[in-house]
Amino acid sequence: MFSLLSGIYIFFSGFLAFAIIMVFVAFFILGERKILGYMQIRKGPNKVGLVGLFQSFADLLKLIIKYKVSLFQVRSWLSWLGVYLLVFLACSYCLVFSLSYVSSSSGLLLLWVLLITSLTGYCLLSIGWGSYNKFALMSCVRSAFGSITFEACFMCIVIISALVCGGYYIFPLMGSFWGLVFVLPVCYFLWLVGTLCECNRTPLDYAEAESELVSGLNTEYCNVPFTCLFACEYLIMVVFSWLGAVVFFGGGLVVLLSMAHVVFFIWARATLPRIRYDLFISFMWKYAVLLFVCSFFLVV
Repeated sequence: MFSLLSGIYIFFSGFLAFAIIMVFVAFFILGERKILGYMQIRKGPNKVGLVGLFQSFADLLKLIIKYKVSLFQVRSWLSWLGVYLLVFLACSYCLVFSLSYVSSSSGLLLLWVLLITSLTGYCLLSIGWGSYNKFALMSCVRSAFGSITFEACFMCIVIISALVCGGYYIFPLMGSFWGLVFVLPVCYFLWLVGTLCECNRTPLDYAEAESELVSGLNTEYCNVPFTCLFACEYLIMVVFSWLGAVVFFGGGLVVLLSMAHVVFFIWARATLPRIRYDLFISFMWKYAVLLFVCSFFLVV
């Protein structure tokens, strides 16, 4: 009986976290478009609803009701598997987010986050490889390898935080400000760079480099599958913004610092130029991983 009640509690808490984050994602997309408009000296969305507040919901409705003839969909069952896996990935992040605010949650939540992140490469490969499109194939290979690069750095961050705070739990980190960022500022900078790649954001959006890959992974997707890809990307971005605030700062300022990370994603898209893929990968494996290992020995 106790396990049944625990399972129901976990399900509803995860569902509530998913709903809250998705509502935030809707306004995050609207805010991003508004801020990008002001940065580029133009108006953002301002027609649907009061000053454009319902623009994201109108876009969602437009994407859902779009119809594409099934015989012309150049995708296989592998592409649908990738979409379902991405949705499962997003729901898993929401579940970890909800459990992290429970004092009796598992002491291995950071390892669970690392495990969930390791599924990203398989998800990207399935989405691109199942599209029967050479641009999508190149995009999925580059994105999957970039995701593996981030996972190597993220693994070092998880180990370092466990050494400093004494475990892989998340709940105690939100109890008080512990400021790992001041101990290892280089690791924080590399974390921000890695999250840009993992969340497929400019200047490291190698999955959707429109100028060279014709939208990349999204080339053969429309209506509901495209909506899933688009929404899950922003959801994962919000979760990683929150996770960076928890791991490197902690305390009562987690929500405020999470918002600051979200603004950082928008600022990076508006200002930074795209970096050449081989230079980024070379930097991450030659220098970033080495710096993380040095930080590991410094903490020990």
